Order: sequence, then structure tokens, then C-alpha cells
Amino acid sequence: QVQLVESGGGLVQAGGSLRLSCAASGTRFIIDVMGWYRQAPGEQRELVASILSGGMTNYVDSVKGRFTISRENTNNTVYLQMNSLTAEDTAVYYCNARRWAGSYWEPDYWGKGTLVTVSS
Repeated sequence: QVQLVESGGGLVQAGGSLRLSCAASGTRFIIDVMGWYRQAPGEQRELVASILSGGMTNYVDSVKGRFTISRENTNNTVYLQMNSLTAEDTAVYYCNARRWAGSYWEPDYWGKGTLVTVSS
């Protein structure tokens, strides 16, 4: 039902910045929770940041103060502004969306991912 398409990944030098975008389609309603996960080679996927439809956010400790998540509810688009990037931020970044069905959470929706490579 919901399709997520990420964009904005690429190769940057340490200390640089990137802005990721994720556009959701397939629903006329505001998506309750949207966020970004990342998975580095040989590592488990981790939550980077999430944002509720009302604007409340949370971040993994390693990106606090450097990354900012935001969203546009009118078109269910979520962004991740990444500043002061380090080599440890290198990963495939995945867009995530979750909807409340009235009495339960629907299974998560995922994008295919966008690769962020930070050179040291």
C-alpha cells in the first residue's frame, strides 16, 4: 500500500553534509511515524531518528547535535539533514513508516535504501 522512495545519498568527505529525502505514496492520510534507519557493512540495522506526525522526534545518541529529522505532513515526506559527517556514518540509510490502524500498529513499510559513504 505505502511505497517509500529515498534519495540524497552519495559520497562526501568527513566533516561534510548531506540531506536525505523520503517521499511516501499510497495513502491519503498522515503517516503516524516516519524515520530513518541505517545499516553499515557487517552491522545490524539501527534506528537513527524518527518523527511523529505531531513533530516529536528522537535520535540515537551518536547523531544527536549533528542530524536533524523533519517532515512535511501534507505529502508524507521525511528528511534527514546530516552535518559533521564521519566515517562511522557510512551505511545504507533506509526510510521507515508506521501507521496506526485504530487498534494496532500495521507492519512497517521500508524503502530500498540509499548509500551514504563518508571518506576519512
